[in-house]
Amino acid sequence: MARVICVANQKGGVGKTTTSINLAASLAVLEQKTLLIDCDPQANSSSGLGHVVNDRGPDLYTVFYKPDYQSVTDAIRAIKPPYLNLLPASISLVGVEVELANEMARESYLREVIRQVEKDYDFIIIDCPPSLSLLTLNALCAATELLIPLQCEFFALEGIVKLMDTYTKVRKKLNKNLCITGILLTMYDTRNRLSKDVQTEISRCLPQYMLKTLIPRNVRLSEAPSHGRSIIHYDIKSKGATAYLALAQEVLLRKAIP
Repeated sequence: MARVICVANQKGGVGKTTTSINLAASLAVLEQKTLLIDCDPQANSSSGLGHVVNDRGPDLYTVFYKPDYQSVTDAIRAIKPPYLNLLPASISLVGVEVELANEMARESYLREVIRQVEKDYDFIIIDCPPSLSLLTLNALCAATELLIPLQCEFFALEGIVKLMDTYTKVRKKLNKNLCITGILLTMYDTRNRLSKDVQTEISRCLPQYMLKTLIPRNVRLSEAPSHGRSIIHYDIKSKGATAYLALAQEVLLRKAIP
């Protein structure tokens, strides 16, 4: 049975998509069968892996309401390297908020999609939109784990309080199996005192969730999506690639905690 990891933070620009793409690619390099689900209407995870967004093929939106096995597998695309697949997004996902507003169990649609394919994978990574929307709620209800990327800035630190409150409510009322993989510090700059201050504060307040891996500021990480590649296949020797490979190894060995 797959470990289903939701990568979420309601604040934008903290590295959710970068983490989703590169964690998935790194797990695949470690020969873990991995599916990346792009749950963001911006579809940056899809384009960041070289998928042509809105190519009129089936995607997450088209299978959202019909979670039968055949339609889900038809929408999944094989991505380089081996062991990595993608369930792409499209701009049509913006309609989900309105279309599901009056539906029963509207927070469980993505869970039904994932149930059809979870036995085929070791890991399923879900990239969420930068908001606590119905799509993010669907991801939290479908996941077994929550990974929280946190940019080393003061406002990002403030936002984690709201996310932890949402996590507590979801676990209590909707998904009692949801646990936390950890908090991942991104855009970490050893020359910047603020980065170290944020690390110290998280270690003090939430030490049980603090991941050892730190994702550095790295130009190559920013360049890779424009080439439709993960950092692993864009520049394996970069600091960003080394960091995400270390993250994948840490996630493999780490047990998520409530």
